[in-house]
Amino acid sequence: MSTRADSDKPDPVIESRAQLIEVFAGGEKPRDKWRIGTEHEKFVYRKANLRAPGYDEPGGIRDLLVGMERFGWEPVFEGDTIIALKGADGGVSLEPAGQFELSGAPLDNLHLTCCETERHLAECKLVGDELGLGFLGLGFWPDKSREELPIMPKGRYKIMLNHMPRVGQLGLDMMLRTCTIQTNLDYASEADMIKKFRVSLALQPLATALFANSPFSEGKPNSYLSYRSHIWTDTDPARTGMLPFVFEDGFGYERYADYMLDVPMYFVYRDGQYIDAAGLDFKDFLNGTLEVLPGEKPRLSDWNDHLSTAFPEVRLKSFLEMRGADGGRWRRICALPAFWVGLLYDQSALDAAYDLIKGWSIEAQQKLRDDVPRLGLRATAPDGRPVRDIAGDVLAIATGGLRARARFNSAGDDESGFLQPLREIILSGETQAERLLALYHGRWARDIRHIYDEMSY
Repeated sequence: MSTRADSDKPDPVIESRAQLIEVFAGGEKPRDKWRIGTEHEKFVYRKANLRAPGYDEPGGIRDLLVGMERFGWEPVFEGDTIIALKGADGGVSLEPAGQFELSGAPLDNLHLTCCETERHLAECKLVGDELGLGFLGLGFWPDKSREELPIMPKGRYKIMLNHMPRVGQLGLDMMLRTCTIQTNLDYASEADMIKKFRVSLALQPLATALFANSPFSEGKPNSYLSYRSHIWTDTDPARTGMLPFVFEDGFGYERYADYMLDVPMYFVYRDGQYIDAAGLDFKDFLNGTLEVLPGEKPRLSDWNDHLSTAFPEVRLKSFLEMRGADGGRWRRICALPAFWVGLLYDQSALDAAYDLIKGWSIEAQQKLRDDVPRLGLRATAPDGRPVRDIAGDVLAIATGGLRARARFNSAGDDESGFLQPLREIILSGETQAERLLALYHGRWARDIRHIYDEMSY
């Protein structure tokens, strides 16, 4: 989740709807300026006993952040508390229970993305080894209950933790027990955004299936391949889901702004403090009648904050965020942006992907999204084929898109090699989750502790 810090940038008061929409229009970039942003989270555990470390304890999360400063990261504070880092490779932040996240810098190609990822993981491992900490690449804590997990000292998390149980049964699990990989990509125009939004939203369940990596809860199988994905179905219906309106005539920047105006607020950030506005209406804020700040109108930063508090399968800010994948290890972190860049950053690939999904009904898309967390590649796609079969077609499109981009490394390799982990999954028909389940019932003899040897970075 986003980390808020005070800034010296201009922060105008919002006086019109046009300013809301301009945030999206302002994200438009010519093709040669399109970049790739990759975010990935990982669970932190203490090697001696597999416990999740707290923030303040010796060798805990605070010390991990401080230890990373030697690599040129600058600390970000909330009051006197270090809560994040910023640097040339983007930002490092904390999820609510101490999940450690890199929000990578916007980069030109996937070779740079994977170098950034490898560099970050090497830094984490060096500091972690000194502190006795390890890092686990999964979509859901395999053996921890909510009660066993610490809470990080960030103001927005206190508000969200109080609010989540009012609107869903699994919101606290989303905050405390999940990890994801996410890709952020650009668009050239409103029309380009619409096409990319529709393709990525319709195909998000395929990414969920290919990256399914969360089959365990509290030490046992949970009957899902991506329990992380299932959790979003009972987190907060006002700010999650497949967004059917994206496929309706007239969708664009203004319609997404309308959606966000209907999403209830979480907070307002003022003078370094988070003010609880959970459940309040941003439209009241625009009118100067927000209960917790009467007479005050929102600033541009408030709108950007609010955009970060909706969690649909694909999210629009001044770029598009693809949010459907479970957390995983290094090769999978590189494979997710490769999948989406291959589909969305080459026009022929985007057109082919759009032709594939344009006849899918909203109802069929929703059924696919509902089925995939449990069935993975065995779910049925809207065209009647198994997801495994259609995923093979989509992966072929993505491969062609990456080859057409012709971004080469020093060895002369293009970016399509980063899709190899997904090719292996489609060829075998076995997701990472199913492979882990086979180990659990076989060689591990149902001892979940072995997952730390198998899935640590």
